[in-house]
Amino acid sequence: MIGDRWGVTDHEVARRYPCDDLVPSPAVELWRGVTVHASPERLWRWVRQLQLAPYAYDVIDNLGRRSPRELREVPDPQPGDPMSHVGGRWPIGRVLATAPGEHLTVGVMGSVMSYVLVPHGDGTRLLLKVVVEKARWYGRAVALGDWPMARRQLLNWKQLAEGVTR
Repeated sequence: MIGDRWGVTDHEVARRYPCDDLVPSPAVELWRGVTVHASPERLWRWVRQLQLAPYAYDVIDNLGRRSPRELREVPDPQPGDPMSHVGGRWPIGRVLATAPGEHLTVGVMGSVMSYVLVPHGDGTRLLLKVVVEKARWYGRAVALGDWPMARRQLLNWKQLAEGVTR
């Protein structure tokens, strides 16, 4: 499917993700990945801030409100916690599973997403797998729409964790 992979290797596509246990027979599977030149511990501090904001295209998915560009004192997410607040107010998902510093799995708008941090040399591979149980007519739209949003989100976290400003 067009848009199903960005920045991942065949090995990363073949690996098991936490979302695979929650949606064993998905209609749609999408993979995204980026190398971050920061430790998993440092990167995790940014990923867990998904509780505060989406970190993608703020003008689209955060009602124009800028996602925090500084680390906040945010506790590690727990299953059942609300996830990602649009405009700083409305939660749009829930934490389904987590292992601090290793992965965060959330349910958002009918999809399940696992963010996985894999040590890689002096840095970290930040991998994202998105699964949708029942795609029906919108399966391709999910893949094409998710690609730019997830790409921006991962690249934003990469820049922030690496201490790069744009």
